[in-house]
Amino acid sequence: MNYPEYRPRRLRKNENFRRMIRETSLSVDDLVYPLFVTAGKKLKKPIDSMPGNFQMSLDYLVKEVKITKDLGIPAVLLFGIPEKKDEEGSGAYDRGGIIQRAVREIKDAVPDILVITDVCLCEYTSHGHCGLLDGDHVDNDSTLEILAETAVSHAEAGADMVAPSAMMDGQVLAIRDALDEDGFDDLPIMAYSAKYASSFYGPFREAAEGAPQFGDRTTYQMDPPNSDEAMREITLDVEEGADIIMVKPALVYLDIIRRAKEEFDLPLAAYNVSGEFSMIKAAETLGWIDGTRAMMECLTSIKRAGADIIITYFAKEAAALLKG
Repeated sequence: MNYPEYRPRRLRKNENFRRMIRETSLSVDDLVYPLFVTAGKKLKKPIDSMPGNFQMSLDYLVKEVKITKDLGIPAVLLFGIPEKKDEEGSGAYDRGGIIQRAVREIKDAVPDILVITDVCLCEYTSHGHCGLLDGDHVDNDSTLEILAETAVSHAEAGADMVAPSAMMDGQVLAIRDALDEDGFDDLPIMAYSAKYASSFYGPFREAAEGAPQFGDRTTYQMDPPNSDEAMREITLDVEEGADIIMVKPALVYLDIIRRAKEEFDLPLAAYNVSGEFSMIKAAETLGWIDGTRAMMECLTSIKRAGADIIITYFAKEAAALLKG
């Protein structure tokens, strides 16, 4: 098929033609909206580095979830900011903790939206690392017990799915065993399987107040140059019982999303992380790009790469466009 016999522009000349042959379709059904919940009442604190996002007390959180549901978004992903932190991250598994209370209130007020809970310790530990410490070392195996207890506490509160993100070896197996033992064998796990030690998490760490107080997370999160290792990590999570696998971040790891989609027969999530969101917002504010078009182009690229689920801070804006 060569010019002049084949002219690709014939099928681009108006929007109806472009719609008719469009290969990738982005839907509201693909979206998950991350939310940050904090203690107190009538609090809606703007996150400076993430325009349009807030730390919210439970009363505002429930209102936000109702808006999310009305937009047709099927799920929210919760991150908690506790009143107090300690070395062990005990607020993570506290039955009266911020996430546990948030889950109960959302399920009471908006029962037909999916509530997914992040299972990690970084927001709850005074040192900001994702696991328990042995000196300056994050101890893998003792952390597994805490992650498992946290997941069970979320299930007891009514969570629809748990999402372990600590990148501890064996975390999916520990959580699966604990959930099954406590009668939650039908509760799915969305595993942060290929989570990279990325520079794009900065705004999130402001939002969740979870930056490490010393060192970094390179000993447990993945090294950005590695692709084969990501496949090994995903394989381990699949073998341990993950129901959904995830690649995080999304935009700078589209190759990993594509490879994971081709190699694994499970639903695939991709996390369009805070830094990816904030770059677009900053450039839009400066008048350098059309923020709305850039948002939709980025989300479509994630779907085109192979993601079935897109976790994104753009969820409300994108949903309004897709519905309207």
